[in-house]
Amino acid sequence: MRTQLFLLAAASASALTASIAQAQTAPADDQVAVEEVVVTGTRVVGRSRLDTLAPVDVVSSKTLQQRGSTELATALASTVPSITFPRPSNTDGTDSVRPAVLRGQGPDQTLVLVNGARRHASALINVNGSVGRGSAAVDLNAIPSSAVDRIEVLRDGAAAQYGSDAIAGVVNLRLREADHGGGVTATAGKYFTEFTGLQTGQKQKIKDGATITVAGWQGLKLGSDGFLTLSAEYRDRDFTNRSDIDTRVTPQRVTSRFGDPEVEDVSFYANAGKPIGENWEAYGWYGYQQRDAEASATYRLPTDASQNILSVYPNGYLPLITTNNEDVTAAGGLRGDWNGFRIDANLVYGKNDIDFGVKNTLNPSYGPTSPTSFKAGGLTYDQLAFGLDVSKEIEVGLAGPLNVAFGLEARRETFQINAGEVASYARGTVSPSLAFGSRGFTGFTPSNEVDVDRDAVGVYLDLEGKLTEKLTGSAALRYEDYSDFGDNTSWKLSARYDFTDAFAIRGAASTGFRAPSLQQQYFTSTSILYINQTVGGVTTAVPFETGTFPSVSTIGRALGGKPLEPETSENFSIGAVYHKGPFELTIDAYRIDVENRIVLTETLTGSATAAAGTNARVIFDLLSPYGASAGRFFTNGVDTKTVGVDVVARYRIVDEQAGTFDLTLAGNVNDFKVERTPTTTVLPTPVSLFARQATLRFEEGTPEWKVTLQGDWSKGPWGATLRTTLYDDVLSPGTAADGSGDWHTGTTGIVDLEGRRRFGDHLTVSVGADNLFDQYPDQVPPNLNTSGGNPWSSFSPYGFNGRFVYGRVAVTW
Repeated sequence: MRTQLFLLAAASASALTASIAQAQTAPADDQVAVEEVVVTGTRVVGRSRLDTLAPVDVVSSKTLQQRGSTELATALASTVPSITFPRPSNTDGTDSVRPAVLRGQGPDQTLVLVNGARRHASALINVNGSVGRGSAAVDLNAIPSSAVDRIEVLRDGAAAQYGSDAIAGVVNLRLREADHGGGVTATAGKYFTEFTGLQTGQKQKIKDGATITVAGWQGLKLGSDGFLTLSAEYRDRDFTNRSDIDTRVTPQRVTSRFGDPEVEDVSFYANAGKPIGENWEAYGWYGYQQRDAEASATYRLPTDASQNILSVYPNGYLPLITTNNEDVTAAGGLRGDWNGFRIDANLVYGKNDIDFGVKNTLNPSYGPTSPTSFKAGGLTYDQLAFGLDVSKEIEVGLAGPLNVAFGLEARRETFQINAGEVASYARGTVSPSLAFGSRGFTGFTPSNEVDVDRDAVGVYLDLEGKLTEKLTGSAALRYEDYSDFGDNTSWKLSARYDFTDAFAIRGAASTGFRAPSLQQQYFTSTSILYINQTVGGVTTAVPFETGTFPSVSTIGRALGGKPLEPETSENFSIGAVYHKGPFELTIDAYRIDVENRIVLTETLTGSATAAAGTNARVIFDLLSPYGASAGRFFTNGVDTKTVGVDVVARYRIVDEQAGTFDLTLAGNVNDFKVERTPTTTVLPTPVSLFARQATLRFEEGTPEWKVTLQGDWSKGPWGATLRTTLYDDVLSPGTAADGSGDWHTGTTGIVDLEGRRRFGDHLTVSVGADNLFDQYPDQVPPNLNTSGGNPWSSFSPYGFNGRFVYGRVAVTW
């Protein structure tokens, strides 16, 4: 059945293409696609998407809206094949702050800009076993799609142009600029799906995940020549649950919740610009989002005395983890011309604050009087950045003017961890032998609290110009200095040769870097284990800490931790561009070598009863003076090599009888290999700090290839979009060294279909379905899912929710 659906998915797009080709008439000579002007990857004014020296995708706001999901990151991943956006579950805060991946690199190895200025990262660092483990990335879903005019995705290393993080590329969100007009869109949808669980063979028919999104924008004039664009969005999404039946309980039933969290968020953005005199413009933007999410932890059995108190939860319980996520950004700037120089100066502030809570749970060590909900503490990250960009075209005797750009960026970052309420982390007196803390999510302790900051200053020089009539070249050099680890210098050389007006080749070589984030350097989260110790013939339970420690803490250093250094990279790319009339084709091959990548180590565990001289006993002896028995930390030491190719083909057909067709075929092939991993230096028997499971998450946690076929049709008031996305198999690695705990998601084709009808000039009604044929990844085998709680892999690149049916009403004025 899976194979049949896959073939049907692929055939649907092929059939559309074939039928369109039969209906077309010869296109007129002037029937060409609009060439969008881009500002990402080049500082030359007026450079079009197809004339750039490196590949740039342009995703319009219209494209973002032609699907059921109203999440910005989900819509972007469905449009750009080199981006994947998995939907992990049971991963604490990562359930609601999910990472996006470009070209298989880390989520924090893609720089995100808003209107060309660096966007702040999320306060959350992913320390769980999902895609992006160990990274603190930008939360793309904190920006409402109604505020976005277009997104430019630079698929090339660009640290020499933009600074830290741009190893895989750059995502630049351009906010809407309008002084008139507006619109309101209301989208409502729900999952209508079914699957047969492997636990019992019973078919489950499910209707859940009801989602309502209301979004709108309004353009206003600022005086006679300025603009103020206001955007707002409200989204209310119920949780989804794809857990199987739990055969451990009587009567057998679904006890877990595995799927998307329940989310309610409200967002507001304002973007403004106002000319000052003849040559200058003041501009700025403000954005705010409040997001409340509720995800689940794992189900606790009623008979587990270490987790449950029967008088409180006679049927067991399912802890629910809440995240209160507040995100704010504000920017102001001035740009204009002075004596032939284009000058842009801006100051941008961004802050992300996440407060954790747990409910429907308890702290068993408190006994039957334990609270059932807890405030578990929180994380805060903020960033203040000043940027100055100056450029001028200078005649130097080449085939065209040389664009000389230079500037600087000064940045200050802070990171804080705040402790939770006492009961969320304390050990009660009723059951002192039990581990402490609220189940599902243990609160941050006072010893976890940090308040740290750093400064960074960078300067750059960027040259671009036509060396001959057919050859264009560019060179960039950037130097950055950080107050915590030192400095870095990156460079980039790019060239493009236009053989004809229709055909060109392009290529680039560059170095890059990513500074260790404050979250990686200072994140701390601990729990307490009680280990029996015998002193003078008396045995007592002694508390020992275990968890994640900073690499430079006493515990981190005891385990071999060192101050973190920046990751470095070498990027190489070569490609070709062909465009003539309504047809365009780009092919870009690339190689990305990353050295000294920062990763979260394996947990090194000690034992007081282990034999002398063994690793476990040595670890215990090293850590026991500091009250710890186990730990993990962030470290450098992983080298990776990525080789891949992106292909994008577009064709536009205009036929008087059949209508207008925009056809796109886009694909990415990405081979990711781990070349080196770190090992311990403090143990008698060396062990890997980045073992088999972690390595395979890197190498096979994202699809090796992804292909999207999309057809957009319009005729008069009617329109439709048919999209087929093919995903390669993804591995979800288990802990067993022999691979017996591994499983695969399978190769799958997902079909999305939307139909639209415009009424008059201002009202459009749309209906559609994402994952029309209700496809799922392969299920986890029952022997690896004995509770029925996690029958699907969080590594699935398209999730595991099934068919989503929706309707949308849009009004414009």
